[in-house]
Amino acid sequence: MGSLCYLLCVLIVSLLNPISCHGQAKPEGEEHKALFVFGDSLFDAGNNQYLNGSVEGGGAISWPYGETFFKHPAGRLSDGRLVPDFIAQFAKLPLLPPYLQPIEHQFTDGVNFASAGGGVLVQTHPGTINLPTQLSYFKTVVKSLRQKLGDVEAKKVLMRAVYLFSIGGNDYFSFSTQNPNATQSYRRQYVGMVIGNLTSVLKEIYGLGGRKIAFQNAGPLGCVPIMKAMNPQLGSECAKEPSALARLHNRALANVLKNLESKLPGFKYSVFDYYNELEDRIKNPSKYGFKNGNSACCGSGAFRGRNCGKNETEPYELCSDPSEYVWFDGAHTTETANRQLAELIWSGTPNVSGPYNMKQLFGHAGPSHSISIH
Repeated sequence: MGSLCYLLCVLIVSLLNPISCHGQAKPEGEEHKALFVFGDSLFDAGNNQYLNGSVEGGGAISWPYGETFFKHPAGRLSDGRLVPDFIAQFAKLPLLPPYLQPIEHQFTDGVNFASAGGGVLVQTHPGTINLPTQLSYFKTVVKSLRQKLGDVEAKKVLMRAVYLFSIGGNDYFSFSTQNPNATQSYRRQYVGMVIGNLTSVLKEIYGLGGRKIAFQNAGPLGCVPIMKAMNPQLGSECAKEPSALARLHNRALANVLKNLESKLPGFKYSVFDYYNELEDRIKNPSKYGFKNGNSACCGSGAFRGRNCGKNETEPYELCSDPSEYVWFDGAHTTETANRQLAELIWSGTPNVSGPYNMKQLFGHAGPSHSISIH
């Protein structure tokens, strides 16, 4: 992987300078830290292209996905890099490959387990890689590290590593679609089930040595272009139910992480307030350098909410400059938006990423004050 990264750099660094070809070395005395990525399509670096018969994320292997940075489809549901790609860059790591890519993996750098369509719950989008399966893959990585490095060194790698999550959105998309008239009690019960299963996974990772957890919380799910396209009666307004579920989830997630920190020695965490940061870009795009926060760059129909790259069903439209858009397709942000979000995750102030930001988790700085989740 290292030689491949180097060759890629040689080809593009003079034009794009996304990473330094010789920039992987750490300053003398600084500990090497891995990054393990869990999640859904917002973080999937290409795992789904190796699944048999998966329709979720299938478009990521067709043009125009990847057009901006990779210049070809790269398994990512964006025009370029995703948030974990930028986080890896900031942490002086190579771009992490998808776990299912058939290469010789360097797990001491970390790896990406995320799967488009994947949920916390097993029943969410069968055929994708749900969180329990991603955990099972991680356990296989732990065994590999122990065999390669020995138990003592492997434990050091796992304890120093940072574990980055973006998961839950698909569970709530599915629930709100299938239960449009759910009572508040039923919604709370469902959120409790998602959070309970998520908490179990976090405890297992802790038991395997993981200490530093970073979350991108659930976004304003009712504001994604495809949700607006599915509900034409809303006009340009956001669908209320999915976003309400996301807010319930985010409050519960913040409480769970705070509780785990108080009970598990050495447990540290970061929560990025993705919900409010993305919502502000949707509602006030010009404030962040965008021209459009409602419609996608690529797709067909209302808000270009569907069929990006899938011209066999319906011709799609493609904007001339994705950097002017928050959304690349009906549910996924552009590389420009991803870079902005990643910078906030990495070094955001406490009200945006806290109690630690990811830069602090990778380093040794003390915590910020507690985060406020609205």
